[in-house]
Amino acid sequence: MESLRFVLDASEIPTHWYNVVADMPTPPAPPLGPNGLPVPVEQMAAIFPMNILEQEMSAERWIPIPQEVREIYRLWRPSPLCRARRLEEALGTPARIYYKNEGVSPAGSHKPNSAVPQAFYNRQAGIRRLTTETGAGQWGSSIAFAGQMFGIDVRVFMVKVSYDQKPFRRSMMQTWGAEVLASPSALTQTGRDALAHDPQSNGSLGLAISEAVEEAAGRADTNYALGSVLNHVLLHQTIIGLEAKKQFEKAGDWPDMVFGPCGGGSSFGGIAFPFLADKAAGKTPNLRLVAVEPASCPSLTRGAYAYDFGDASGFTPIMKMYTLGHDFMPPGIHAGGLRYHGASPLVSQLYHEGLIEALAVPQVGTFEAGVMFARAEGIIPAPESSHAVRATIDEALRCKETGEAKTLFFNLTGHGHFDMASYDRYLSGQLENYDYPAEAIAASLAHLPKVG
Repeated sequence: MESLRFVLDASEIPTHWYNVVADMPTPPAPPLGPNGLPVPVEQMAAIFPMNILEQEMSAERWIPIPQEVREIYRLWRPSPLCRARRLEEALGTPARIYYKNEGVSPAGSHKPNSAVPQAFYNRQAGIRRLTTETGAGQWGSSIAFAGQMFGIDVRVFMVKVSYDQKPFRRSMMQTWGAEVLASPSALTQTGRDALAHDPQSNGSLGLAISEAVEEAAGRADTNYALGSVLNHVLLHQTIIGLEAKKQFEKAGDWPDMVFGPCGGGSSFGGIAFPFLADKAAGKTPNLRLVAVEPASCPSLTRGAYAYDFGDASGFTPIMKMYTLGHDFMPPGIHAGGLRYHGASPLVSQLYHEGLIEALAVPQVGTFEAGVMFARAEGIIPAPESSHAVRATIDEALRCKETGEAKTLFFNLTGHGHFDMASYDRYLSGQLENYDYPAEAIAASLAHLPKVG
């Protein structure tokens, strides 16, 4: 019988994360302060532990994974690599389709890959309290779980539209002991200002980040944890691609194209960066790495490559990235984890230099792809994951037309069990596509910080 699942033993969990900075053609652009100069480590140390900051700024190719982190990873890692044979048959494509199932984690997504080490390093630094933001709730659930593992209190600012759409994500965080607030909230000055401007605000990830950073910066006992965008987060997520490379060797196959959903960049970087290392070394020069984003929040495909704040209020350093503008307010689409105004500086630079690709897909098409995948493979994907599913299906159908037997690989970043209200809206024909107006993007980009 043909193998459809390729698994590793717990002893094969990677011992090191891969740092893509070591293989980038040019060094990453540094984060800047309001004065236009690189931000000193001391300033960042107000909200991050030193071990995290060392990883954020490191150019070393391999960063050791602490044994304490690997022990908790063992609860669900290594995650399986699966062949989507039934989907191939449903599409009638000669392409071979594989996916990495990150939905097997306790939180149901890839996010604990970074939440666990972040909680570990903060606990090691003597921190007993963390603030964070969450969009769809996957990151909030993950840091709540990780906080419980290491005895750290967690307060989560959850984007209001997702807070209302996904009540059981809130319950999940609270079950692990976290406090969850709808953002914008009345707890912070940032939140109060946003509510004064728009009492019905849906919120945004940028706004929730501002609230979490504001609180962390104002309390000596509290640090801040971020679920995407920053270098150290993408570093931790490379465990996905590192495992997958070992699994493809077992499968006797290798990807021609790799797809990852992309909002801030953690899920795309996690699956793509380890394969980019082979491309950089000249081993797989024709490999294509594709970041898939929502058409309603198209930072890579329609944003500007410029220095911008990582949050809505300007608390964070200014980072070089593809951005729609830090005060961009995305529509309330049902892939809350991708509703971010900018893309990771590392992903942005690699895209700018032509080493990776990007495409944007509409909301209705992503749910159509999610349902197709569920009916063929049995797993209901998170809406974020369905962006990569959509792009993979589209490529598989192109292979059907051309007769090419490509190997296609995507990151199934999580299950959609807490997103069934969104699936209900799709199945009843209530979902709509949102193509963000060009004039609205231009208006937001007009507020970029002046640098240089």
